[in-house]
Amino acid sequence: MLAMSFDGMFTYAITEELKRDLENGRISKIHQPYKNELIFIIRANGGNHRLLLSAHPSYARIHLTTESYENPSEPPMFCMLLRKHLEGGVIEKIGQIELERILYIDVKGRNEIGDVTYKRLIIEIMGRHSNIILIDRDRNMIQDSIKHISPAVNRHRTIMPGQEYVLPPEQNKLNPFEATEETILRKVDFNSGKLDQQLMQQFAGISPLFAKEILFRAGLASRISLPESFLKLVSEIKNNEISASMIETSDKDYFYIVPLTHLNGTSKVFPSISEMLDRYYYGKAARDRVKQQGNDLERFVQNELKKNKTKIKKLQATLKDAEKAEKYKLRGELITANMYAIKRGDKTADVINYYDGEMVSITLNPQKTPSENAQAYFQKYNKAKKSVAFVEEQIRLAENEILYFENVFQQIESASPKDIEEIREELMDGGYLKKKQAKGNKKNKPAKIILEKYAATDGTEILVGKNNKQNDYLTNKTAARDDIWLHTKDIPGSHVVIRSQEPSEETILEAANLAAYFSKAKGSSSVPVDFTKIRNVKKPNGSKPGFVIYDNQQTVYVTPDPDLVIKLRKA
Repeated sequence: MLAMSFDGMFTYAITEELKRDLENGRISKIHQPYKNELIFIIRANGGNHRLLLSAHPSYARIHLTTESYENPSEPPMFCMLLRKHLEGGVIEKIGQIELERILYIDVKGRNEIGDVTYKRLIIEIMGRHSNIILIDRDRNMIQDSIKHISPAVNRHRTIMPGQEYVLPPEQNKLNPFEATEETILRKVDFNSGKLDQQLMQQFAGISPLFAKEILFRAGLASRISLPESFLKLVSEIKNNEISASMIETSDKDYFYIVPLTHLNGTSKVFPSISEMLDRYYYGKAARDRVKQQGNDLERFVQNELKKNKTKIKKLQATLKDAEKAEKYKLRGELITANMYAIKRGDKTADVINYYDGEMVSITLNPQKTPSENAQAYFQKYNKAKKSVAFVEEQIRLAENEILYFENVFQQIESASPKDIEEIREELMDGGYLKKKQAKGNKKNKPAKIILEKYAATDGTEILVGKNNKQNDYLTNKTAARDDIWLHTKDIPGSHVVIRSQEPSEETILEAANLAAYFSKAKGSSSVPVDFTKIRNVKKPNGSKPGFVIYDNQQTVYVTPDPDLVIKLRKA
């Protein structure tokens, strides 16, 4: 999917956008929030810009972002090196190599002794082979890279400190910007079919997605319509007449720099490529990290859910047996009433049930006297009666566990990497997981709980708890008694608080949208969301983390809207 969208033509367009926004800007800060991703804060054109560079195997890209990222307390080695060589430097040029998915940023700076230095940061956007490489421009020597590629892995090009930077092998394709009608007709064989594949094989920077769009617009592709469609689209991109579009189809979402008319779906146009990429990738890379970080938690929670559901089935079977208690009592009574007609050694006793006049056959233990057989049935009756109360209590506890773990499972699904660690801590505190031993004499300090903040259209602050620790902290510690509290009705989800005693109807609906989006009903429509004042929300003694009861609520119905969630989010 990524390779289809982020092709050479797309790389050309994003390069032009970044040139316009960042050239001659100064790099003020560099962070490496995750293993394959960097954030550059660049002062340019009178404002600060946040540039994301990613060599993620599935989500490699480069664009300006408004997303905020958690920075590690200790920066990785590559980040330290980039800070040393690039922070304070001026971006002289941003360019693309040929029409490849390779960009470079040329930076002029000074070293420790004040001499001018010229560095080049190369960003290769090539799926799982993506990389970010710092080279000394004068010597074309690699200083370091976000991923090291040894000669054992790739004989053609070694990406290691001290090595010469070598470009990937040339593909010897034609530049579509220089193509003419005659070139296209010479290179395309109309009799061979598969015209989209022929365009990709002959011309640089063209992906299957772009090739299909060229053909679709050509209609019945002919020697006249195909070159016309090709040259028109290529010319639009070359002249920066682009339309950053995202298309949602029934299968998946696509993005490109021209409208993709060959796809059936809902199209949305963005003011810039960066804004489109920010929206397209919103949460995707974070979800991927959460999946890696929380894979064991997800498995554990699923096992707990399965275990408790199985337990309930068994308990219900036991309950059915326990419901036979009245039968045992009746048999004891009937034996007692017919003691004169029964003797030791009898295996059965056929007696009349004096309640309905029917004959009943009672099984006896021939080793016991009639009185002992009656007592045995009364004992069974007492045991069964006691077990009903116990089994019903066990079913209630197992149902509470299911409710709790369904809630935790939903929280894992909408968690950020930071939230995952809090969920892990909660399961340790609850005795579900073993606590990690602190190294040496260090005690594990409880991490500060940070809530996600949103701003309603009218500016009212809305807070969201993304896991039970955050939910408890938000509802019981942070919110004021007359703030408005929201939660999806009878559906696992986040606690949401509007920091206002009398919010507008629009703010309530916006907060309800957040509650529905961060719930199990995220993909549903007309989701019921309850809201009430904090004073009406209570946490019962001894209840599970995140569990509350509430009253005096009203209910609204909303359909979760990810675009609204992004719009309301505070940076």
